[in-house]
Amino acid sequence: ARQAPFQHTKNTCSPSNLNESFGSGKGKPYNPQLVQGHIREILAKYSNGFWVSKLPQMYRELYKQDLPTEAIKDLETWTHICIVEKTCSSNPSERLLYPAKEQTNTSSSSSPPSSPATLSPDLKQKLEELLVKYSSGLWAHALPKLFQDTYKTKLPGHVLVNLDLLSDICTIDYPMPDNPKRAILYRRSSTGGGGGEDENCNRRNSSANEEELRVRKELGRRLSNQAVPPLQIPKEEYPSVLVVEATNTNGVLLRYIGEGYSQAQESMEDEMREFYGLDQSSPTPVSSLSSGQLVAVRAEEEEEILRAQVCEVMTDKVKVYYVDHGFSEVISKNKAFELHEKFFKLPFQATKCKLAGLEPFCQDPAVLKKFETMASGKILLAEILERGQTPLVVLYDTSQDDDININAACMKALHDKSLASPLQVPNAYMNVTISSVCSDGTIYCQLPSRGLAKMNETLEKIETYFHSQVTSEFLVSRPFCGKRCLARYKGKWSRVEITNLHGSRVLDILFIDVGVQASVEVFELREIPPPFLRDLMAIPPQAVKCCLADLAVSVGSWTPDAVQWLRDKVLNTTDCSMKVAKVDEKKRCIHVHLFTDKNFHDPDRSLNRQMAQSELLKQQPDVFLTSSGGGGNTTTTPSSPTETPSSPTSSLQLPPPLELPTIGNNMDVYVSLACHPGHFVLQPWGDMYRLVVLMGEMILYYNKTEEKPLNIEKNQIYAAKVENSWHRVLVKGVLNSGLVSVYELDYGKHELVSCTQLRPLIKEFRQLPFQGITAQLAGVKQRQWSEEASIVFRHHVEKKPMVAQLEAVQEATNPWERKLTVFLVDTSQEEKDTWVHDIMIYSTKINC
Repeated sequence: ARQAPFQHTKNTCSPSNLNESFGSGKGKPYNPQLVQGHIREILAKYSNGFWVSKLPQMYRELYKQDLPTEAIKDLETWTHICIVEKTCSSNPSERLLYPAKEQTNTSSSSSPPSSPATLSPDLKQKLEELLVKYSSGLWAHALPKLFQDTYKTKLPGHVLVNLDLLSDICTIDYPMPDNPKRAILYRRSSTGGGGGEDENCNRRNSSANEEELRVRKELGRRLSNQAVPPLQIPKEEYPSVLVVEATNTNGVLLRYIGEGYSQAQESMEDEMREFYGLDQSSPTPVSSLSSGQLVAVRAEEEEEILRAQVCEVMTDKVKVYYVDHGFSEVISKNKAFELHEKFFKLPFQATKCKLAGLEPFCQDPAVLKKFETMASGKILLAEILERGQTPLVVLYDTSQDDDININAACMKALHDKSLASPLQVPNAYMNVTISSVCSDGTIYCQLPSRGLAKMNETLEKIETYFHSQVTSEFLVSRPFCGKRCLARYKGKWSRVEITNLHGSRVLDILFIDVGVQASVEVFELREIPPPFLRDLMAIPPQAVKCCLADLAVSVGSWTPDAVQWLRDKVLNTTDCSMKVAKVDEKKRCIHVHLFTDKNFHDPDRSLNRQMAQSELLKQQPDVFLTSSGGGGNTTTTPSSPTETPSSPTSSLQLPPPLELPTIGNNMDVYVSLACHPGHFVLQPWGDMYRLVVLMGEMILYYNKTEEKPLNIEKNQIYAAKVENSWHRVLVKGVLNSGLVSVYELDYGKHELVSCTQLRPLIKEFRQLPFQGITAQLAGVKQRQWSEEASIVFRHHVEKKPMVAQLEAVQEATNPWERKLTVFLVDTSQEEKDTWVHDIMIYSTKINC
């Protein structure tokens, strides 16, 4: 399912051959009964199965002797001991080992019928339809619910029992090494691929004006000997773009910024200015002009010479389209010159993109007006979701403190403000529903309004509509930040906005009408059906962000007890009332006095007053912080003497160490962190997708678990939330401020996090070897590296895929203490490989 990451890697080692790991003793006689007994014991311990490739290591650790190679060959014949299953993985050497099924006394004739050997054509077609929607893969465990929701019938049970049945429509990967029941299905690529055809179709139907389309068609006929190369989309995921204009969000005119694009264009236009000159002795105008012809044009300002295509020829004038700037102009014929062949080399720089999520509203006046205000003439970042002739993008304005999602902002231009929740100072409101109380003290509420009534009515219609539809067209196949869609909340479809993506299968969402955040898998989302799309887009979010007014403790400093007290008081209550104290426009938050009944006239009855008079908001000193192994460390007292904090998970085993090639061999790596040539962190490229899968699973698990008291000890392994992701970390120190110093075991970074953001690292997340391994550069003398040399090193290697040639391994007790000495090679250029130590030697000589 995945190709090799580097096409030009020299002598890159592949994973060790399966048979090479089976130890010595090939062909030697052995005691089958003894080995069978040992394997039976191992299988009893790991009844869910494991990889055959793991068996020699497990055998050696348990019985202090090598597993005979001949025994590996005999496994398939020991059907009374075990079952060997060949997988559909892209790696043909991967096999699974399970305990043998218990024999029964009943005859074979009375046993239940076996599973079908093949899938019916109808079932296969339905499964393929689902896989088409998820090009980045679909968890096998998601199939039953997804199949039921989509086709209103149960998935036959034998499909998951025997995934081999799917081998002709998908490839199967097992990203979690010790859990073969967790599989990801990837649809097999069909020949000819439809993506390009769809893009071409979209391009032909784009909003380009007629003369531009005609010019582009003419170009192929008239410039057969002087063809201009097509513009290539930048390789980076977030290229900078200059937005020129948009009369249709399906065809936003832009130019790429950077080397090979705007910089190359500026150099070419400087050369054109010099070549054509500005005096009367410059080349003479073209004597004969025709539609589609490429020319050099002296612009009206008389200072620039630009490339253009002829759109229309008139008596003494000609209409031209400036192919690098994206606008048309009528000029005198004497300002058009023959374009020299050396100016045909640079692709036309004016190009178009399509804004994701705005396709149904591509010509809506409110959307276009908003886009004109926020984007036209600005340099923005473009996230490329789909590469094609007209790439699908999300645009971001990064010039402010907070990045602005342009697509999402344009979508909000569709809101009907008369349907918004009507909160004004100093009004009071009854029949208020508190939909969410956040851990920082923020509350979200719903007020009776036209918008809320219309939203509930529309969502009820969607429930009915989905029950009547048997189709996969509403599955979300291309999620992106800012996208509006549907997900289930308390069993019913509700509006959500995608707020963050963790890889391609796990994402964070916000239920915009209740203010609840959640992490879900992409298969749990649905597109808003077209008949209801415009109605739902017109309704502003119905969750109003509020906080309790006149409290001494600000939002963000609430104790867990205070949050729980407020939740117990207001959640699941529909007859609350509130009085608006003030509106904080900057934080977009309403300060309110909240009541659990209709007596908003009596301030003493408010929850604000009750909380202020209680002990709930008084902070406890540094809760549950301990640190082992030091005389000066302190242990603080839990907030409740009857509550026993969880014990650390030190008794759980660590993952196995990363498998490394032998000295002198190569491995494909990604440099996640680079301080200087004496210290950088590598990740094995081949396992990066497994790490993404693992972190996605951690997000789904830990974002659904409640915070619990936890003893935090130095030098122990935990899960920690850093920004929006959960990481496997080693605690390096516990501070009295309530912060914990942690080391990310998969990325090699040091972070400070709140003690409330740590959780026990459960066994399931301890199977994949820690992916970050520290290294130093071979081929250079280790020293105190200067800042200049460190910057040069970082520039060439950090956040980049490389090839590492292993020179030496410094072993250690713990996997995170191992250190490699490697040569680093940049193989990204077609022409040559670049050895990083050569760069550092040359850089050091220059600076001496």
